[in-house]
Amino acid sequence: MILLHQHTFKHAHAGRCLIIILTALLILAVAGNSVAEAPRDENPAASADTSGNGEYRTPLEGEASRITTFGRTVDVPARDTGNEAAFTLGSGILTPQIGDNNFMPFGALYWKHHWGEDWRARAVIGVFVNEVDLVRNYGSIEALARWENETIPFPTKEIVGGEEIDSTSIRWGTFSAWLGVGYRKRVEPYGSDNDLRLQLFYCPGYLYTGRTGSTGADVTLPPSTFVHGFRIRVRYDSLLRNLLALPHEGWAGGMDLELMRRNRSADHTFGGGVVFRGDKTRDYMKVSGYLMVATGLPGLSQRHRLIGSLYGGFAPTDTIDRFSAFRIGGGPFPTESDDLYRLMYPGAVFNQFPVSNYSIATLEYRLELLAFLYLHLRGTLAYAERPFFRQEKLDFTKDQNGAVSLAVTSGFFWDSELYLEYSFDAGLLRNGKAGSSILVLWSKSL
Repeated sequence: MILLHQHTFKHAHAGRCLIIILTALLILAVAGNSVAEAPRDENPAASADTSGNGEYRTPLEGEASRITTFGRTVDVPARDTGNEAAFTLGSGILTPQIGDNNFMPFGALYWKHHWGEDWRARAVIGVFVNEVDLVRNYGSIEALARWENETIPFPTKEIVGGEEIDSTSIRWGTFSAWLGVGYRKRVEPYGSDNDLRLQLFYCPGYLYTGRTGSTGADVTLPPSTFVHGFRIRVRYDSLLRNLLALPHEGWAGGMDLELMRRNRSADHTFGGGVVFRGDKTRDYMKVSGYLMVATGLPGLSQRHRLIGSLYGGFAPTDTIDRFSAFRIGGGPFPTESDDLYRLMYPGAVFNQFPVSNYSIATLEYRLELLAFLYLHLRGTLAYAERPFFRQEKLDFTKDQNGAVSLAVTSGFFWDSELYLEYSFDAGLLRNGKAGSSILVLWSKSL
């Protein structure tokens, strides 16, 4: 829950980011091609990680494969990717710190299950932040139910100029139960996540707000209230994923339209004059979408992949406040079908940016060093319009900048996965000041 002071776009930082990306891509492409052309098993056609004509073939998610590495052969059994469970533990290290945050531990439980073709369920449980989906199929028509809440019991503060503002400290949260109907059609390559979904929800929920001992005397909050409205969602996923469930080939995209109303509303401020007008923020509309494409590189083996993604969203600026804005945060790069909508900027803290309009573009080169070991190089550019609280009237700052990231995804002991990432942000996260972050993520299948 962080807001930053306005700053100018740093052309020099952006130029350095692009130079770093292009240079590293060239080096990795040359090095990776050498790995790809290294001697393989004498009988490559007998191994499930090669095609019938001897060309290298990346092992894919869920399929049985035989992997030969360093003279040892391992048989990977086929598995049902529609029925999975795992828990994830991780932490982020920020330098310099963002607000008062320089270390961020987190964890969650993930569960997905299909009961034939009739029922599907998915849950991500993080104690204070949760989402649960339940689907009943009637052929191509689906009955939908969803629960989500963000009810962190600790005070949250806004960050302006890289520092937390004590007077903006409040407690707030939301929870809602969605009910809807949808249409679903399976699409190639017919994995458990490969489908077209059209969904319409009615979304009743509740917004609560409350002061803390640090809340400024000139800060006024909107009333806690019932919130309801409609949401239209479109999802398409034709991505092939590799052994570690990373996008390998194909594309995915989605769109969300939200039309919501608060039952009660009032003018509210975060210091100074009236900033958010109750008659404007009571009803709000938000439109957002994303597109992700994964493909190979001409003349190179399947070990080399290029993944591009583009995220964008729009809402009328005078209708959006601290509680209804889009939220851009950090964490791992989204790869799972139902997580692809998540807004991510490298090195950001949880839900760091409330924004009214935004666009985020990421280009990734990924090198398969081994069937269970992947090296990632990413470049990210972002544009965001954010409310600026310390003024007599409501203004929105326009921030642009970028980041580069180097990461490793690897299979690990005890049927688990390890993700390590270093990111360098050119100034978006810290009011124009460059900074770094390290993300460590460990996921264990259950």
